Amino acid sequence: MSRTRTALLAALALVATTAGTATAVVPADVGVEAVPCTVDYKVQNQWDTGFTAAVTVTNNSAAKSSWAVKWSYAGNQKVTSYWNAKISQSGADVTAANETYNGTLATGGSVSFGFNGSYSGTNALPTTFTLDGVTCNVDDGGSGGGGGGTGSRVDNPYTGAKVYVNPEWSAKAAAETGGSRISNQPTGVWLDRIAAINGVGGGMGLRDHLDAALAQKGSGEEVVQLVVYDLPGRDCAALASNGELGPTEIDKYKTQFIDPIAAILADSKYSSLRIVTTIEIDSLPNLVTNTGSRATATPQCDTMLANGNYVKGVGYALAKLGAIPNVYNYIDAGHHGWLGWDDNFAPSATLFKQAATSEGATVDDVHGFITNTANYSALKENNFTINDTVNGTSVRQSKWVDWNRYVDELSYAQAFRSQLVSVGFNSGIGMLIDTSRNGWGGTARPTGPGATTSVDTYVDGGRYDRRIHVGNWCNQSGAGLGERPQANPATGIDAYVWMKPPGESDGSSSAIPNDEGKGFDRMCDPTYTGNARNGNNMSGALPNAPLSGHWFSAQFQQLMTNAYPPLS
Repeated sequence: MSRTRTALLAALALVATTAGTATAVVPADVGVEAVPCTVDYKVQNQWDTGFTAAVTVTNNSAAKSSWAVKWSYAGNQKVTSYWNAKISQSGADVTAANETYNGTLATGGSVSFGFNGSYSGTNALPTTFTLDGVTCNVDDGGSGGGGGGTGSRVDNPYTGAKVYVNPEWSAKAAAETGGSRISNQPTGVWLDRIAAINGVGGGMGLRDHLDAALAQKGSGEEVVQLVVYDLPGRDCAALASNGELGPTEIDKYKTQFIDPIAAILADSKYSSLRIVTTIEIDSLPNLVTNTGSRATATPQCDTMLANGNYVKGVGYALAKLGAIPNVYNYIDAGHHGWLGWDDNFAPSATLFKQAATSEGATVDDVHGFITNTANYSALKENNFTINDTVNGTSVRQSKWVDWNRYVDELSYAQAFRSQLVSVGFNSGIGMLIDTSRNGWGGTARPTGPGATTSVDTYVDGGRYDRRIHVGNWCNQSGAGLGERPQANPATGIDAYVWMKPPGESDGSSSAIPNDEGKGFDRMCDPTYTGNARNGNNMSGALPNAPLSGHWFSAQFQQLMTNAYPPLS
């Protein structure tokens, strides 16, 4: 539902239209320049005790370097959370002032912000607004609707929708021999540093992608997939994907990364898009598996657990982005070869609940979770199950499974969804599975179970996932494209997605100086003999790889060769 309200300067009159809207009529002797400012206040969504509102202010007077909008409520409305403005309230009086990044307001320019509020009884709309003390006209789209979306999310954003094809990735894929077979597939847009918001090196920024999505959308529904990935102390257990922000720079993360993203996504221009945000991959799971007395612990992860900035950062992102009615937040949930063990499974769900209820976030800000992001775990292992035994020995005792309760991503995602609901997430949450690189086809793909000589020959001979160890994650040799992106593929699964764009490197095979904040991780070095996190096995990485996120032609060609289902 969408409601708006009009209050006019004395020189303006209201004319009721046949559609039930209110239209401002400007007399002939009153020009636009006589209206110093215009405010559009819309209630985008309303329920029994609360509402979401969006406000757009247009300045028709001299340009401003800062601004403040004020209004008063006739009822008991209280602002509870806000974005793209600093909002304070004293009794019925509300003041919304600019953030550091949106203080400039040119003549004829507009700025938008929004907030959630509570109320009881009637949610009466404010009738008078001022901009820096000057009374504004209030633009009315009518009580029956107006511009923008309805503010109601659908159960599964992928249902009945096209998904955005990133033209930058598509061009790189199409330029590869045979790449045109998949260059029309939708992939995630990675916001992995502050500079990515406006575009790096002349490339597309966030607004550019959203504008391109609107062009692709046509008259139907369109999903845009974003990866929000720049936590302070990012990826504390790896070096290839270290980020630009230090462990303590949570305020910079909030004000220079999340706030500007939220400002763009909240623009009413994009309200018809379904925006899927994948929140901070490889962050929260590290706090469970790579801290404390565990052999896999790192000092960096201990620091992030102690200072709480992963939890705070994720909570802040969920709250800010979840307040935008057409945004769908999905939290990263690792993969079966990371969190599938008993020691990790339940504690991870509990930690995710902690993050989802911090910094003003609630479980209602979480639409679902994503597994296997940028990873290689097979979607479904058909040649063995976790319940199989070989000569009286359980599959769980094989070196590959190593007492895990799950052998593939589909069974893990479905089970983890149930665990998440059990700790307090909404029963309607859905899962995404990244299938961009987990096909494991080609000549090495087994056609049936392994020999029953031992439990290890049985599992190793039949498993589709051909990695040396399930903990290997960097540019894996032998990997192939997986299931093509699709909606509603299985119970509890919202979609199979290609969140990681195939052909983009996981990390460099050797140290490469760079200004992107990216380090060198030996797990990307094909000569590395491993660590505790991969059972001290070889890394299985491809040679001659560039920095993470950079185009890796040899990997892209391998992924097409080993695709399963095969490419035609």
